[in-house]
Amino acid sequence: MSDADNADLLAGYSWQQLLARRSFIELDALGRAEALLDPESYRVLAGPFDGLESPWLEPQGITPQADDGTVIVRCEIDGHPVVIVSIEQRFQGGGTGEVSGAKISQALLLAAADSRQQAPTAAVILFETGGVRLQEANLGLNAVAEICSALLDLRPLAPVIGVVAGTVGSFGGMSIAAGLCTRLIVTPQARIGLNGPEVIEQEGGVEEFDSSDRALVWSIDGGEQRKAIGLADTVVPDDADALRDALRQAVAEGVVEPGRHRSQRIDVLADRLAVLDPANPPSPSELRILWGDTYHRIPDVSTRARSGPEPPPTADGPARGRVWLHALADGATVEPVIPSVLSAITDTALYLAVVPDPDNPFYRARHGEVGLTESLALARRIRDIVDADHDRTDRRAIVAVIDLPSQAYGRIEEMSGLHQAMATAVDAYHAARVAGHPIVAVVVGTALSGGFLTHGLQANQIVALNDSGVVIHAMHKQAAARITLRTVAELDRLAKTIAPMSYDVKDWATLGFCDALLDVDDADAPTVDDITIVKTAIDDAVARARRGPRDLSNRLDSEAAATNRRASRAVRDLLARQWNSPPDRRNVEG
Repeated sequence: MSDADNADLLAGYSWQQLLARRSFIELDALGRAEALLDPESYRVLAGPFDGLESPWLEPQGITPQADDGTVIVRCEIDGHPVVIVSIEQRFQGGGTGEVSGAKISQALLLAAADSRQQAPTAAVILFETGGVRLQEANLGLNAVAEICSALLDLRPLAPVIGVVAGTVGSFGGMSIAAGLCTRLIVTPQARIGLNGPEVIEQEGGVEEFDSSDRALVWSIDGGEQRKAIGLADTVVPDDADALRDALRQAVAEGVVEPGRHRSQRIDVLADRLAVLDPANPPSPSELRILWGDTYHRIPDVSTRARSGPEPPPTADGPARGRVWLHALADGATVEPVIPSVLSAITDTALYLAVVPDPDNPFYRARHGEVGLTESLALARRIRDIVDADHDRTDRRAIVAVIDLPSQAYGRIEEMSGLHQAMATAVDAYHAARVAGHPIVAVVVGTALSGGFLTHGLQANQIVALNDSGVVIHAMHKQAAARITLRTVAELDRLAKTIAPMSYDVKDWATLGFCDALLDVDDADAPTVDDITIVKTAIDDAVARARRGPRDLSNRLDSEAAATNRRASRAVRDLLARQWNSPPDRRNVEG
């Protein structure tokens, strides 16, 4: 944020107003919620006196917080029923863990249930989060997937308004949730991005992103820039009254016409990427001119789309996705949607895999990472199959074959809003699932971080190979060690007793997300028997998905979840009981 940007926003203020202005950013989570709602209208749910704190922090020598750093408030805003989710940035950097994630998703699900009963209940999410809490890694990663799903369940029924003010911003998987919101309100001090500048620097080097260059950071991630390229709707100064006024208007405007959300506008994303030249990227200021400040189509787009045969395998990235897609596709032709996204379509299923493309013009996505064009390609192919099967009673399954090293860590990706592109793919997967397409994720190799959130974690069913080459986690081990201020050896030691931190797929399978752990002889070059085992597991998973719910609630029903997700269950039960009960004033006054 530049001084000029802030000055422009404050130009209409008298000196008396400037002196009386109350900083929203300086408030804690409860204070921020209280600043926005109608006085005397609110109740705090699952508050500090209910004692629902993370069970995973104390064993790591970290003092837990009684509300796990997330405040849930039922209230009114201008008389409209609203639930506010306010994330406390001072606790673990606002990171999403098991308890905080369950509080957010359950609040959204309860608001959706009320809205279906003719009592529309809007949601307001006050984002101040670095993303997944790495001390709870895989539980936090799944929590973000459940939040995205619950948000999309509510969004057609009542508006979901995101607010990003500062000082942490909205990063990691929670930035995808921000990209799914009905409307997004920001301050100039806000920052929004999938990958924080420090993470990009540690993954790609200082020449990729100099995280010490604060002007650069805000020119790419800052709230004013996000509004200027159409990835936020309203920018207001750091003034609690101004934010309240903007929020009142956003709530009053209600839901958006179906198909008009940013995360549904595949046509707009395609236009924007078509005019973006990775070999000669625009500056942030040039991007404003190129794209404009509204999320609309760009006239007279000249596309750079490539076509041609599928590129050969490369040694510079994971190969299992390609191998297993061919093995599972029942002889169907495997075709590139783009060279880094392969698909095969049969009469019963669509198969999708993200694979390496050494010639990818976005060079930070050449090794199988999920980047801008990969997100678009996934969303486009999924939406196509949903449209094609609209009149079918037995809608085809979608099988996500997963071996990907993560998301793309790149400066151009962040400048262009990778979080919004990924939100487009997440939205497509969710839409297919609720339309009756069984979604099955088959993890055959690496499944990390935002890549897995985008391509896999919206599945009804997840099956994985029981193989040492299968790694599921929120972040690369070396990066996770740096961020948590630990050594790799310390992470490995903690993972022996803290299951969600483990990189071992057998430990991941104990968390309640794994619907089948499959033993094969050779994960890199599968035998006929190996292929039969996985095909049978997919068929079984499709059958379970057709019988089961179309949301992600089945992840709490397993025996494994009963052991390692007891806190998630407790949160959901408590919020359901408190939702319409008299307030416990201690949670406010304590």
